[in-house]
Amino acid sequence: MAVRLFAVSVMLMSAAAAVAAPIAYPATKTGPEVEARHGISVPDPYRWLEADVRTEPQVANWVESQNQVTMGYLAGLPKREAIRQRLTELYNFERFGLPRVRGGVQFFTRNSGLQNQSVLYVQAPGAEPRVLIDPNPWAKDGATALAEWQPSEDGKLLVYAVQDGGTDWRTLKLRDVATGQDLPDVIEWVKSSAIAWKKHGSGFYYSRFPEQAGPKYLGVSLNQKLYFHKLGTPQSADTLIFETPEHPKRGHFGQVTDDGRWLLIITAEGTDDRYEVRIADIAKGEKPRALVTGLDHDWSLAGSNGDMLYFRTNKDAPRGRIVAMNALTGAITEVVGQGPATLNSASLLGNRLVAETLEDAKSVVRLYALDGKPLGVVPLPGIGTAGGFESSEDGKTYFGFSSFATPASIWRYDAASNQVELVRQAKVAFNPADYTVSQIFYASKDGTKVPMFVAHRKDLDLSKPHPTLLYSYGGFNISQTPGFSVSRLVWMEMGGVFALANIRGGGEYGKAWHDGGRLLNKQNVFDDFIAAGEALVAKGITTKGQLAIQGGSNGGLLVGAVTNQRPDLFAAALPAVGVMDMLRYANWTAGRYWVDDYGDVTKPEFFRYNLAYSPYHNVKSGKDYPAILVTTADTDDRVVPGHSFKYAAALQAAKIGDKPHLIRIETRAGHGSGKPTDKIIAEAADLWAFAGYWTGLTK
Repeated sequence: MAVRLFAVSVMLMSAAAAVAAPIAYPATKTGPEVEARHGISVPDPYRWLEADVRTEPQVANWVESQNQVTMGYLAGLPKREAIRQRLTELYNFERFGLPRVRGGVQFFTRNSGLQNQSVLYVQAPGAEPRVLIDPNPWAKDGATALAEWQPSEDGKLLVYAVQDGGTDWRTLKLRDVATGQDLPDVIEWVKSSAIAWKKHGSGFYYSRFPEQAGPKYLGVSLNQKLYFHKLGTPQSADTLIFETPEHPKRGHFGQVTDDGRWLLIITAEGTDDRYEVRIADIAKGEKPRALVTGLDHDWSLAGSNGDMLYFRTNKDAPRGRIVAMNALTGAITEVVGQGPATLNSASLLGNRLVAETLEDAKSVVRLYALDGKPLGVVPLPGIGTAGGFESSEDGKTYFGFSSFATPASIWRYDAASNQVELVRQAKVAFNPADYTVSQIFYASKDGTKVPMFVAHRKDLDLSKPHPTLLYSYGGFNISQTPGFSVSRLVWMEMGGVFALANIRGGGEYGKAWHDGGRLLNKQNVFDDFIAAGEALVAKGITTKGQLAIQGGSNGGLLVGAVTNQRPDLFAAALPAVGVMDMLRYANWTAGRYWVDDYGDVTKPEFFRYNLAYSPYHNVKSGKDYPAILVTTADTDDRVVPGHSFKYAAALQAAKIGDKPHLIRIETRAGHGSGKPTDKIIAEAADLWAFAGYWTGLTK
C-alpha cells in the first residue's frame, strides 16, 4: 500500500511540475501580409492560418502540434479527471425538449442522459411515445446531429435537418410519421432557414443559398432565396418564391400563419432585428406584396386572426410593443403599449395575447385580451427564465422554465384559464436548495448601472473571497438571463462563485441598451465587463488572483479585448469561438451580417475604431497576461477558426509572462450546436481544470 501511495505521490508531483514548467509552444511561421486601408497598414503575419484546416496541410499540421502541447498540459492539471467524472455523473439525467402538437400528435426530443444526440419522439393520443428519429447511429463519433425539425399541420409528415460535424449547413429530409420511413425528397445548400408548411401538407417553404463553387466552410453567405418545395419532386423543380438579386446581402425566410391563410416573407440584411415584411394570400395564389418596407424596425409575428396580424415591434417603442396590422390595408393599431419592462416576444393563443417580458433580466409573462386589456400575469414557478409559448389557435401551448440552480422544467399552459401545469421536471443528482442566487447592481466607467447575477453554494463562507467565474456576452441584442447549466453547477459545487453580468450590447433593457454597446459604442461593452470584475473584487467576493472570465462567440471577442485592456485584473481567461480579427471578420461566411454590431471597416471611422480593440491586433508585449485557454473547432463556419488560430499565435509570440497561453481545437465540431455530449463534457472538464488551477480552486 505504501508503494502505491508513493507512486501516486510521484505522479502528482510530476504533473504539478509539468504544469509549472515553461511551455515550449510550437513554432508558428510569420508572413509579410498587411491589412491596408484608409492610409493605414496593419501587419497580419498569421494570415496563412485563415485557410481551411480540412484542405490546407500546413494549417492542419499547426492544429495538430498545438493540440499536442495543449492536451499534454491539460493532462497534468490536478482534479481534471475528477471534474470529468463529476460532469459525467451530473449530465446523466433525462431531459426533454418543448413539445410541438400537430394534428393532435405530440412531437418532442428526449435524451436519456449521456446520449450524444437527443432523440425525436412522437406520441399519438392515448399511445406510448415511440422513436421517430434517432441520430445517434448516424456517425461513429456522435457528431452528426438532428437539427431543426417541423411537423406538417396534420402531424403526418416531418421535415428535418441533418447537421454534420457542427457546420451551419443543413440537408433537409422528409419522414413519414406513421411508417418512420424517409421519402425520397432531399434538399441541399440550406443555412439559416425557417421551415414553414403549406396547409394540408402539399409542401413547405424554405430558404437556401446558391451552390458554392469555392470553399464551403469559408465563403461569404450571399443571395439567399425563398423557395417552395412540392412533395415528391426533386429540388431542381422547386418554385422560387422571392429573391432580391439587386441586394445580394439580404436574406429571406417564410412564415405561414396558424390558419394557413397567409404567407409572410421576412427580409433582413444584418443581425439588428430590422425587417421588411411581404405577404401573400396562399389560397388565392397571390404574389408577395409589400406590407412593411425599409429595414428600420423589428416586426416579429405573434399570430393572426382573420385579416388582422399581430406583431411585436420596436417602431416608436424602443422596449417593444404589440400592434395589430390589417393584412389588406397595412393599417396599424396599438394593442399593448410600451411598458417599463423589455418586451422580448409575443404570441397569440386563441383569443389571448401572451407577452414575454424581461424585468432586470428576469422573465415576467403577461396576458392580454385582443383589445389590449390586461388579464393578469402568467404564474411562473419562480425567478428565472421562461421561454416557448408557441402560438396556437386553441389557446394551449407549452413553455420551459429554468434558473441557475433550477433544472429545466416543461409546463403546459392554457391561456383561456391562465393556468399552468407541470409536465416534466428534470431530475439532476444535486439539491437545488443548497444554492443561492442574488442580483447586484454596479456602476460602469461612465456611471451606467449594470445588473449582475451572483450564484454559489449557500454554505460558502462569504467572509472571505473565493475563486469566481465571470461570464457575459454583450452584443447583438441578445439578453443573458438565468438558466441551468450542468458545467456551471460543477464549478459552484467545487466551491466557486459564478457571476453573470448583463452588460450593454444585449437586449435586457431594449434598443437603447443594445445601441449603447455596438458600433462606435462598443468600448462600453468592455468597460461594463471590466467594471463587473472590479465590483466582484471590491465587494470581497473574489480577488484579482482568483477571477476567471469566460465568453463565447461575440463573448469570445469580449474576453480577448478586456484581457488586452486589463490583464492585471484576471487570473484566467477562457475565450471560446471568438471574433478576434475585427478588421477582416466580414470576409467569411456569416461575418458580413455582423456589420450591424461591429460596423463596416470599409469606412475609415470603423476601421480605426475596431483596430483599437481588436483582440488579435492588440496583444502587447511587456505586460503579464493571465493564463489563457482559447477554444475553437475545425468545422466552425460561423466564426471561422482562423480568428482563434491567429489570436493564439499572437499570444504565444508576445512577451506577456510565463503563464500558459494555449489553444484547444476540437475536431468534427462547429460553433456549438450539434456538439455531442461526450465532447461537451470533455471540454468543460478541461476548462474547469484550467481555470480552477489558476484561480486556486483546484490547487
